[in-house]
Amino acid sequence: MAEEGPAELRVWMGRVPADVFPPGAAEEPWYVSPRLTPVEEPTVVVHRRGDGAFRLRYADGCEYHVDAAGTAVACTWPAHFTVEDAATYLLGPVLGLVLRLRGLPSLHAGAVAVDGRALAVTGPAGAGKSTTTAALAARGHPLVADDVLALRSDAGGIEVQPAYPHLRLWPDVLPALFGPGAELPPLTPNWDKRCLRMDHAFHAAPLPLDAVYVLAARQAADAPRLEPMGGAEAVLALVPNVYVGWFPDRAAQARELEMLGRLARTVPVMRAVPHADPARLGELCAMIEADVRGRRG
Repeated sequence: MAEEGPAELRVWMGRVPADVFPPGAAEEPWYVSPRLTPVEEPTVVVHRRGDGAFRLRYADGCEYHVDAAGTAVACTWPAHFTVEDAATYLLGPVLGLVLRLRGLPSLHAGAVAVDGRALAVTGPAGAGKSTTTAALAARGHPLVADDVLALRSDAGGIEVQPAYPHLRLWPDVLPALFGPGAELPPLTPNWDKRCLRMDHAFHAAPLPLDAVYVLAARQAADAPRLEPMGGAEAVLALVPNVYVGWFPDRAAQARELEMLGRLARTVPVMRAVPHADPARLGELCAMIEADVRGRRG
């Protein structure tokens, strides 16, 4: 039975409650994304209110309000949007910001459970994080997280927190994962990504982190392969993959750097080089499985 008690996070979809986010409050510019849309607008602009709350305005018109403590979120969206469209931000950067405000660092990563421990897959945008996570899940490993992987220190090392039971995949990766002609339903009515439900194979409890695999650029020669990374090299590889690391917050950045340093000292970090041929993704997954189980003896 689920424990009852006060909600840790209150979310309003479609309205902004005036008693939580009073209208007309003074605010100042806080962050303007350097990434631009095709019409050269910033993808997101953030303002900070006098009470410490934040307002995130996306170029498509979706707007999120987040209180300073990360305990309240409210969202509005333009007429052509659906609640599913707006929820993609909630389960992505907004959730990442909430975690950050609560002092909980997270990686832009996917994770699966292997023999009672978690392995994480991270890397730059377009590297294939969700695709590799989906391929590992298809080999019988329950999903732990996709996109946002929250990290928590414990006495034994680093523990990861489960997220939500689905994966977000681009349609062009489906044939390599599931065969020619494979189809999945759209994530939302207005987004190109597809939704792979994993309710039947989702690990809903925290797990100790066993290894992190940082995806590198695909190569046609001498790939797939794994290369160990240690110390400063591992930390430097992980820093760009901190979730919403772009958000200006020196205290959060200090916490994240401390967490990544501990991760690099206690958890193996490997560079994973996929083959340029998507059909050979299974070979990389087999290498990851062998690496994890080989270190466990």
